[in-house]
Amino acid sequence: MSAAMTPSIKLKHLAPGFTDPALQSQAVFRNALHALSHPGSVQTLSMNEALHGMRPPEGADPAAAALLLALLDQDCKLWLSPRFAHGDALTWLRFHTGCVAVTEPERADFLWVGQANEMPNLGQCGRASAEYPDQGATCVVQAHGLETGGGWTLRGPGIDGAKALQVVGFGDGFVAQWHAQQAHFPCGVDIFFTHENTLLGLPRSTQIEA
Repeated sequence: MSAAMTPSIKLKHLAPGFTDPALQSQAVFRNALHALSHPGSVQTLSMNEALHGMRPPEGADPAAAALLLALLDQDCKLWLSPRFAHGDALTWLRFHTGCVAVTEPERADFLWVGQANEMPNLGQCGRASAEYPDQGATCVVQAHGLETGGGWTLRGPGIDGAKALQVVGFGDGFVAQWHAQQAHFPCGVDIFFTHENTLLGLPRSTQIEA
């Protein structure tokens, strides 16, 4: 991103991040790890622990903002969907984490997607390589709701048999892209879906039946 495109940081207008970065990051990590280890299980971030004192940017789910605060650092490249690209989200994350913004999803380590119709094609996201499959991108995607039962059937590692899940706003088009990326497994992207102060994990190893 050029200097002309980089927003200036006005400290007096900047919303607070974590009040206790070490403890709150640990709390978020625990929830995120459980979410990826048990795909489709909805985790709730505590307002008194993980989210205490944090004020996310306009339009951001608290869970999504906290997750990015915990995961990003100065070595991470971040892509923002239009919902956030022209607001204060980048300034907020740059100040609190030191991350670097990129304008192409294929260059990003992390992607923050504000709503379903802004989701880039998974094939355009950084999928790493056969030599380094662990370097695939992580997408933090805001949904209109996360509901157990109905919708998709999830199978794979971390799931006892099968798990029913509905991610409100995401349908057959997303599932088709998910199937397409699994043809390149173990390359691919991992996804966290969020809604308000809840999140769930969808690692690339998970199989989805619509």
